Amino acid sequence: MTLPPSGEQFELRHAGQRATVAEVGATLRSYSAGGRDILDGFDLRERCDGGRGQVLIPWPNRLRDGRYDWDGESLQLPLNEAEHRNAIHGLVRWRNWQLLAWEPARMTFGLRFFPMPGYPFALGLTIDYELDDAGLRVRTQAENLGTRACPYGVGHHPYLTLGTTVDTGRLTLPARQYLIADERSIPVCAQPVDGTPYDFRKPRAIGAAILDTCFTDLLADDDGRVRVSLSDGRAAVSIWLGESYRYVMVYTGDTLAPSRRRSGLAVEPMSCAPNALASGEGLVALAPGETHTAEWGIEHS
Repeated sequence: MTLPPSGEQFELRHAGQRATVAEVGATLRSYSAGGRDILDGFDLRERCDGGRGQVLIPWPNRLRDGRYDWDGESLQLPLNEAEHRNAIHGLVRWRNWQLLAWEPARMTFGLRFFPMPGYPFALGLTIDYELDDAGLRVRTQAENLGTRACPYGVGHHPYLTLGTTVDTGRLTLPARQYLIADERSIPVCAQPVDGTPYDFRKPRAIGAAILDTCFTDLLADDDGRVRVSLSDGRAAVSIWLGESYRYVMVYTGDTLAPSRRRSGLAVEPMSCAPNALASGEGLVALAPGETHTAEWGIEHS
């Protein structure tokens, strides 16, 4: 039997919406509504590139030199962003996840993660994908299966699309601060967005702006959710973040392959800041037997 590069595929359907999740990484490979692509995903015959739709556990984004200290121990992770000597996007996005439950509009994936060099901790992970009339909801839960506290963060890496380049879109991003990063994309400090090109609290065209930027101090709507929206006058799509996501990375895709460059806007919910394993910014210390739950989703019109 020949399988696609992302493994077995599982489809959800509800009220004109379709979403496909791949076995490899429990990756959200595609999502459409009314025949219109909501996500800039990847083809069945392709391997995932640019992190599209991947799950980022036990840390999102980058870790300088792949090094951090925990509980008196100095730990070294593999450097999989070699050009900048960073460890990036966690340890589960290329793992084969197990399908635990599958209904027409809802599915659950699970993965038991065992100790390894650089991350000597055990996690029980589940991810729920669900379609309803409001759109797509993603719920991620982690349980510490070990005997000591472990460092934990979670992120996701969807790319929104309006069917054209990101240049034509208007971005709304309710954040009061952004993180200034060094040449290795590691945060140096936080700064208010006031008076900077990074202030998207009111809808504003992306135009030629180059974004690979983490935002924080997020402003929630009355329902407690933070919404990051992309619109063009004809259509609009929003990613909402539950209370566990205190950071969001926005990336215009300028370093991707030419055919992919600026074709979609990555809006990445993150529970912690880049380099959090080292800095501790937003990092969770998950006690033995304790669970951490995070939710985000997509709305469209």
